[in-house]
Amino acid sequence: MERDKGHLTSALAQSAQQLPYLAAINPAGQKTLMEKLGILSDAAKYDVSCSSSGVGRKGDGTGIGNTIAGGICHSFGADGRCISLLKILFTNECIYDCKYCINRCSNDVPRASFTPDEICELTIQFYRRNYIEGLFLSSGILHNPDYTMELIYEAVYKLRTLYRFQGYIHVKAIPGANPMLVQRLGMLADRMSVNLELPTAEGLHRLAPNKHRKNILTPMRQIQQGITQNKEEIVAYRHASSFVPAGQSTQMIIGATPESDYQVMMVAESLYRKFDLKRVYYSAFVSVNKDKDLPALPGGPPLLREHRLYQADWLLRFYGFEAGELLSEQKPNFNVLLDPKADWALRHLELFPVEINRADYQMILRVPGIGVKSAQRIVRARKNGNLTFDHLKKIGVTLKRALYFITCGGKMMYPTKIEEDYITRNLISNKEKLPFPADGMTYRQLSLFDDDMPGWQKIVGGAG
Repeated sequence: MERDKGHLTSALAQSAQQLPYLAAINPAGQKTLMEKLGILSDAAKYDVSCSSSGVGRKGDGTGIGNTIAGGICHSFGADGRCISLLKILFTNECIYDCKYCINRCSNDVPRASFTPDEICELTIQFYRRNYIEGLFLSSGILHNPDYTMELIYEAVYKLRTLYRFQGYIHVKAIPGANPMLVQRLGMLADRMSVNLELPTAEGLHRLAPNKHRKNILTPMRQIQQGITQNKEEIVAYRHASSFVPAGQSTQMIIGATPESDYQVMMVAESLYRKFDLKRVYYSAFVSVNKDKDLPALPGGPPLLREHRLYQADWLLRFYGFEAGELLSEQKPNFNVLLDPKADWALRHLELFPVEINRADYQMILRVPGIGVKSAQRIVRARKNGNLTFDHLKKIGVTLKRALYFITCGGKMMYPTKIEEDYITRNLISNKEKLPFPADGMTYRQLSLFDDDMPGWQKIVGGAG
């Protein structure tokens, strides 16, 4: 938490000190704009679904700003979270009492709310000074969903029309708000997102009793249908306005409830298929409240688990994998020592080694150490002749992982044993490839609980 704060809140606050109007004291004794900024940018750091790419739009000369499809100039926190946008809450006031949320109504924390004009001024002033490239605007629930959504709409509408801001805007749709407000906001924003919050309805009921899965899925379906309809109108009429051109995303909190990785990935896969999401974000649960229904985290937030889920999500979206291939009810969680693709390959050694000069594109994609771009280069390059391991290295293949799963011209890079324990030890080792054992010794890490060897071997066998 403090690491994100050090990168986002501190940077914006330092920048804000250079803007004289931010330091003006409100004569009514209310918080200054800079004080609000400190509170509401800090409160927004727990929402990680702030992608800033996916749409390209040039300014038309009548306003300021533009959006580049390749993304915004990103800054990252120490744990990898994107902090490139002016990422703030409209308000951290909230009528809900979600047990995992720092802004829950029962918490005694400093509260603040922006006005629509303050949102506009902050965005424009920071943009003009090149501190930000766009806006990510979320919010707690002030009074009720409709009231909150109307304030967000007013801010974005003024930013687009009165202030002529043509840069990137990502806003959160508030579950339970009037569909008309969602529709109007979608015509102004580049991306919209509705947080799923927790992977299952049971977990949501237990930790967020004021929220309901149906209320969350309804605006997601509306946005998905609106995007599809808008694309058809653009094709038909060519001048139709764009509705959420960068698509929609969502976020799930990981580790607050006991769902397995298998359940999480099945939910993500279903969301991609049913709602055409651009991204599902996974946020490692951060313990900010004390509650009997929240898990203890002696090792801190499950960041490595979050990382593995992102890797698996990449496999779903770009590598042709299905959730049921990566995990199952019998194997419900990822191996934290191996990336999901390598873990899958080790469980399907009957498919390897793959002959790199003959295998089809989809099979090449499934080789550990070969990414999408490398696979495409391989398919193109082998039209001109057989590829060697030197060619693969120049193409960009990570041979220290791929060498156990491929052949070039029928030969492996080294004499390699196609055996799970041996390959696993090599993949998780920080050293160079282990020598091929001449005596047939396995590289499986021995355990004190192995029952098929004498006790003295259990004690000293780990050195093997």
